[in-house]
Amino acid sequence: MNFLDLFDQDLLSSVLRSLIPILLAALGGMLAERVGIFNIGLEGMILIGAFCGVAASFFTQNWIVGVIVATVAGALFSLILGYGAVYRRGDPIVLAIAMNILAVGMTSFLLVAIFDVQGVFQDPGIDGIPIWRIPILADIPVLGALFALSPLGYLALLLVPALWIVMFRTPLGLRLRGVGERPLAAATMGVDPQRYQLGAVIASGALAGLGGAQLALGNVVQFTENMSAGRGWIAVVAVMLARAHPVGVLGAALLFGFADALGFRLQSFGLPQQLTDAGPYVVTLLVLILMSRRFRRTREAALA
Repeated sequence: MNFLDLFDQDLLSSVLRSLIPILLAALGGMLAERVGIFNIGLEGMILIGAFCGVAASFFTQNWIVGVIVATVAGALFSLILGYGAVYRRGDPIVLAIAMNILAVGMTSFLLVAIFDVQGVFQDPGIDGIPIWRIPILADIPVLGALFALSPLGYLALLLVPALWIVMFRTPLGLRLRGVGERPLAAATMGVDPQRYQLGAVIASGALAGLGGAQLALGNVVQFTENMSAGRGWIAVVAVMLARAHPVGVLGAALLFGFADALGFRLQSFGLPQQLTDAGPYVVTLLVLILMSRRFRRTREAALA
């Protein structure tokens, strides 16, 4: 097989499938970051959304209900971080780590308690999210993959410009940024920082729950224990890399999605699965190293 055969429309489709859950979670993390709450609980929120989405889809045999339940579940789960960090002044890092551990244990327990299975729950009764093909545009070579996405795929891509407009062109975005950058100044202007912080954290959980729905109902149509598999952590790094900017978040998520998709394709060249699966995490480590070096140089220049 020619190495150039990797870069075709199928690769772009794989990149988009890998991208969407990360992008949705990262956009949620961006909202929380903008109000001053560093949300590393995206991993657990994705997992909760994935499980609840699959369960609701199975019992109702309706993917729309599954997506709605996944969104609500992610939002409700985020209340732990929102209430603890905003109103009880708890450490958001400690709270989020506890939430990630709780999500793993809770979903594993409920998988046995509700479905009487361990490891993987896969059933024909689960109604997966369909692919919506846009006529004519979906037949364009290579780029046609952009017009053959799930509804959540289109939503994720449309959210990027929508959140950019909200964040930088509306009074709401100005208040959100003000709460994150100068909460006391925002309070003197009549803005309630706690209210905006809680709202942003809930929105963060809802978007991460959507990411879980896409992962479980759109990508694979099943639930597997710990199936978030580090995607929430990758979303956190995407937010850090992009400095909580919507367009930057898209670019960072696209980088990690490409690494993930390319790893799967490289398995056809005989590379071990353990090596190819490590691709996104290697990219994550490299990004963190580059960011730390850039931060150190900026700090040294400021002190000079």
